[in-house]
Parts: sequence; structure tokens; C-alpha cells
Amino acid sequence: MALRQAVLAALLEGEASGYQLAKRFDVSVSNFWSATPQQLYRELDRLEQDGMIEGRVVEQQGRPNKRVFTLTTAGRDHLHAFTAQPSKPTAIRDDLLVKIQAFDSTDQDAIRKQLLIRLEQARQKLTLYDKLRDDLLAGQAEDTYLRTADRIGPYLTLIGGRMFEQQNIAWCTTVLELLDQRA
Repeated sequence: MALRQAVLAALLEGEASGYQLAKRFDVSVSNFWSATPQQLYRELDRLEQDGMIEGRVVEQQGRPNKRVFTLTTAGRDHLHAFTAQPSKPTAIRDDLLVKIQAFDSTDQDAIRKQLLIRLEQARQKLTLYDKLRDDLLAGQAEDTYLRTADRIGPYLTLIGGRMFEQQNIAWCTTVLELLDQRA
């Protein structure tokens, strides 16, 4: 998947400036795709040149003017075509796994430290995802939300992000326990 499709998907939530889009990425798209603000701005320029989005200037009092972007029909059509294409299987690319593959008993303290960091990061992300889930549900039961919401894609990807972090927590915990057994 390219950043292009992730930006277009994020714009399904509505008109956004580059700054708003970066924030939107932080709170919704980040559970399956990451990008720096610079990458987002470059992609917005390309998408506008390709006719997938439209930009307009919004004049502001006391602040610099900003550009906001919306999807065009061509952008929606591109997303529909992208959705219909078969997905490629994912592959894990994780430097911590390479380090663990390569470590021996002399590296155990360093590996333990990195596992504990990863474990804490996963717990923090899971807490964030739980808050996002609560915000999306807005007090509704999950089954009610899934039956009545116009777009359930953000919720479904959030479930994937939550499960990914739960798996990270389980894996780190298991590896730390196995290292303790060896000690």
C-alpha cells in the first residue's frame, strides 16, 4: 500500500488541512500506517496535481491562511479501485526480531531492556486505542455502532491495531518469561 491511498482514506473523514490530516493520522490511521508531516505535504501536492483531491485557501484572521483539501470524484474512484484489488501478504520487518535472532547470553541484559521498552510502548498504544474506541462508540454498544454507523472502516482498522498491540504485549511477556527461565 502506498501513502497515497492512506491519505485518500483519511480524507474520507472530511475536508482537512495538511496539519489536520497529520493529526488525523496520529489518532486514526496510525494503527496501520505512519507518515511524517513532510511526507503528507508532499503527497497532498502530488494528489492535487493528479486530480485526486482539490485544495482551497481558507483565509484566517490573525493567523496565516491555510489550505484545506477534499476528495474529488477521481480520488473516490481511485479508492474504490484500490479496495477491489487483491492485497499482498504482509511481512514482518522488525529490527528487534533481528536483534533477538542474533543475540547470545552476553546480550541478554540489552535484549531484556529493549523488550521492556517495547512492552511499555505497546501498553501505551493499547491505552490510546482504547480511548479512540470509546470516542468512536460514543457510549453506544459495539453491535449498535456497527449496525448504524455510516462508515465502519475506521472502527475495523482500530480493532486490528488493538489486536496487534495485544499480540505485542503477549509476545514480549512470553519472551521475557523465557529469558527469566534461562537465567
